[in-house]
Amino acid sequence: MSTSMLFSRYQLRGVTFPNRIVIAPMQMYMTAPDGLLTDWHFQHLAKFAVGGAGTVMTEALIVDPVGRNTYGDAGIWSDDHIPPLARLADFLHRQGAVAAAQLHHAGPKSSRQRPWEGLGPLGDKEALRGEKPWQPVSSTDSASVAGWHRPRAMTKDEIRKLVEDYGAGARRVDRAGYDVLDIHAAHGYLIHSFLSPVANKREDEYGGDIWGRMRLALEIAESVRANWPAGKPIFFRISCVDWRRDLDDRTDGWTIEDSFVLARELHKRGIDLIDCSSGGIRAENSLMDYAKKRQKLQRGFQVPHAEAIRRETGIPTMAVGVILDGPQAEAILQKGQADLIAIGREALTDPHWALHAAQALGIDPQWQKWPPSYGWWLELRERIGIAD
Repeated sequence: MSTSMLFSRYQLRGVTFPNRIVIAPMQMYMTAPDGLLTDWHFQHLAKFAVGGAGTVMTEALIVDPVGRNTYGDAGIWSDDHIPPLARLADFLHRQGAVAAAQLHHAGPKSSRQRPWEGLGPLGDKEALRGEKPWQPVSSTDSASVAGWHRPRAMTKDEIRKLVEDYGAGARRVDRAGYDVLDIHAAHGYLIHSFLSPVANKREDEYGGDIWGRMRLALEIAESVRANWPAGKPIFFRISCVDWRRDLDDRTDGWTIEDSFVLARELHKRGIDLIDCSSGGIRAENSLMDYAKKRQKLQRGFQVPHAEAIRRETGIPTMAVGVILDGPQAEAILQKGQADLIAIGREALTDPHWALHAAQALGIDPQWQKWPPSYGWWLELRERIGIAD
């Protein structure tokens, strides 16, 4: 292959993406309670830019401490968070990568243990080490998962403050020098808890039909767009389908048709791309839901959602979910199923995923896309060969 869509440039607003590979936001749960990025986070994300990814996205940055998943979440609720984020953005830019960040509030999934500690609700054991539980907030007052802390339904005043918090978070990320924002509205977290009829049982203007349930998402989109430069794009991550019904009242969950409506309304408010995931409502998280059901993840299982939204609305999409190698990613783009490809766990196993993808596609036979301090000797070793 002499040319490749995966390694072609892509333009949104005033930002040119050097290739179509985006390192997806992945929670590391490695900060102190102050939410500041550390050297650990720097090395974790910096290596993906060295590894050839065109865009590197931070893990989710929490806009309000009440919205943390765990005490280890990264934050953007204070100006104190800006300097370490700026240091990372500067390095990403010097590698030729686009620097991206995600804004987040965990809502009903807040006040939890770190995943390797069980991912259950914080309790007495954690309180003894200084990590006391707190009450989450949500669209309504029902727990996301049985046994977790029961959230409190947000008041209208709290909703107005939250919308302002998202705008303030956007301003801080801009001051830190980032090029792209992504708003997390998927996986059963706060915004999704308002969108989904399975979770949202409100009877005011933030509940009821799809227009009421979309109200918070659209207000947040407007707030972020108003506080983010016009020349910089905004992504919006959604669970395109819930994969779930409310068995108590037999309410169907969020559907792909609902996502078409939401995508069009978001686009009217300045959202440039839909980041297409799925599931997570009334579950620990999407992957654990699969594990409990003993289901195996299928390659590209969420790609049809990105394809459907792109086809039905004409709005750019990003595909994510078990995209394992360069040829698979290339095929998704060639078929017109998405505009960008998000890589997550595969990058954890191979930080040079993008550079290996270029070789697998036959567009870098001389190792020229690698940093020159790597590429010259890797090419030499390949030329010399290794004896059996």
